Amino acid sequence: MAIPLLQKALVGAYIARKHLSGQTRYPLALMLEPLFRCNLACAGCGKIDYPNEILDQRLSTRECLDAVDECGAPVVSIAGGEPLLHKDMPEIVRGIVARRKFVYLCTNALLMDKKLEQYQPSPFFIWSVHLDGDAQMHDRSVCQPGVYERAVAAIGHAKERGFRVNINCTLFNDAQPERVARFFDEVKAMGVDGITVSPGYAYERAPEQQHFLARGATRRLFRDILRLGDGGRRWSFSQSSLFLDFLAGNQTYHCTPWGNPARTVFGWQRPCYLLGEGYVRTFRELMEETHWDAYGTGHYEKCANCMVHSGYEATAVMDTIRRPLTACRVALSGVRTSGDMAPDIALDGQRPAEYVHAHHVAIKVAEIRGRRANGA
Repeated sequence: MAIPLLQKALVGAYIARKHLSGQTRYPLALMLEPLFRCNLACAGCGKIDYPNEILDQRLSTRECLDAVDECGAPVVSIAGGEPLLHKDMPEIVRGIVARRKFVYLCTNALLMDKKLEQYQPSPFFIWSVHLDGDAQMHDRSVCQPGVYERAVAAIGHAKERGFRVNINCTLFNDAQPERVARFFDEVKAMGVDGITVSPGYAYERAPEQQHFLARGATRRLFRDILRLGDGGRRWSFSQSSLFLDFLAGNQTYHCTPWGNPARTVFGWQRPCYLLGEGYVRTFRELMEETHWDAYGTGHYEKCANCMVHSGYEATAVMDTIRRPLTACRVALSGVRTSGDMAPDIALDGQRPAEYVHAHHVAIKVAEIRGRRANGA
């Protein structure tokens, strides 16, 4: 089982409490980015080209734990950059686990073997190792040879020590269904607990825009992959069955950007993990002052091709609550991989893109330089 019963029970209880209280917008997973610095230079990443003033920033342990408390989501995904470069990461993880939150520590695994002894196995702690396919696919994606081999070795060592280990896999427009299916079989043979898979999304800062998937191509790719895996039942996905059904073109969903709010070195990122259209100081400001209807596929040009789990998994979870029998049927029978697809969202009413992120970067750099000049 990719998502253990304890996690399903506690997250389910959290959702039930929110529904009973009448809340319609609430977070499911906090996307916590304590730093942007990384020890890889992946072609599809828009984080590593920030100015050094920003790459040198770190959220403190206190800032991270305050964000966890302020947000209240039952799941925390720690990304970056490379989180294992943060010297206080073991303390941050311990603090989140002590709060009985499920923490997914995302890593490229280059430092994982060296750092394993600093962490303790727990039902609330999951290593989430970045693997974008087999050795050739992954090493090409991260632009460095030998990374896949080191990641697989680290996964094995973590499993030997009793840790839960998932992989997170992003697929691009050169993905071949048969090859991806073989890779998922290899992951299963490694004893990995779950797979998180998502199509690549051409967000503003990503340098190689031509490698990302459009929505139609995403639907066809996932139908072809899941068909080779008995509708996906052959593999253990750490995702809802209806999200996989959505990727295969069987559901028409709008994104739920508040479901996975992002806290970065800039602040609380508006509107979502992938788009930096502004920043606020508090989670409450993010939730209450963001014009949510201005974003999402069909509303905003930048969102036109997005089908990423950070926007749509929460939508699928909410639909699971509304239609549990449908979700159960998909989980038991597998994702449908033939026949007509559900209508997609029309784009003719979307507003044009606004390119404002560089302005926010300039503001942050000026702020940092001002603090340094004042000796702060």
